[in-house]
Amino acid sequence: MPRARLPRARGSIRTDRDAAVRRFGAAVRATAFGAAARATAFAASCAVVMAAVGCAAPTVSLAGGAREYVATDYEAVLERWTRTESLFLIDELTRALTVTATFESWDFRWAYAIRYAEDYRQTIPEREESLRSALRGTEDSHEFFVALYGAKHKHNDLTRADSAWVVRLIDSSGSEVAPSRIEALKKPGVVEQRYYPYNNVWRSGFRLRFPTHKVDGQPTISERAEWFGLRFAGAWGNTDLVWRLTGEGAKRAARLDIPPQAHAAVQPLRPIAPRQP
Repeated sequence: MPRARLPRARGSIRTDRDAAVRRFGAAVRATAFGAAARATAFAASCAVVMAAVGCAAPTVSLAGGAREYVATDYEAVLERWTRTESLFLIDELTRALTVTATFESWDFRWAYAIRYAEDYRQTIPEREESLRSALRGTEDSHEFFVALYGAKHKHNDLTRADSAWVVRLIDSSGSEVAPSRIEALKKPGVVEQRYYPYNNVWRSGFRLRFPTHKVDGQPTISERAEWFGLRFAGAWGNTDLVWRLTGEGAKRAARLDIPPQAHAAVQPLRPIAPRQP
């Protein structure tokens, strides 16, 4: 007895196949979107955590005076004067900017000079001159070492007129000052990589200098400031790197002048013991 054939609509196989393909595509897109959403949420969470960590960063002081650092103190001093922030674009699922900056304060320069002296085996006269030269750099400028990267490498050159970012020195009193000089480090050398280990070939390095005083004679970091920082702003948004000041640190920001007679009072650096073979 012949088997009865079930009626089948013409083209139903193709229709079912197309529907299955569409369902599969929708599932893939949903999975991809879910992964992207999770990544975005994770990035946002990281940003919140980093912000919380930034708030917990140690306070600093702009005061001068002698220090008793040894070469091995450099890493801790570098960490105290270094800040990192990132700017995430949630709607585009990308990170527009990550920037790390070290403020080269009196305190930092002292530790840097001590470390440099040991690494390069300087004589005592050479060490004294290196330290004096480093401290003189705080007389008329606030200097930052900056390394950054972003979504578009060509837009990260702060020296270009069409850069994606402008940088300002800001503080809690509302002061906002443009840099007096931006120097691009086209290729990081040994010193830039060793003494600023966050700097590498994937980042763009710069030295930013800001005047210590405005045209009207007022300090660019107010004596009443509770914090100061660097603001990176552009069409993608803005982010601030903040250094919170101790009670006395802010008041001394405008009194870092180093009279010539003070250089003679700099304590001689201790000789370094010969290394064991």
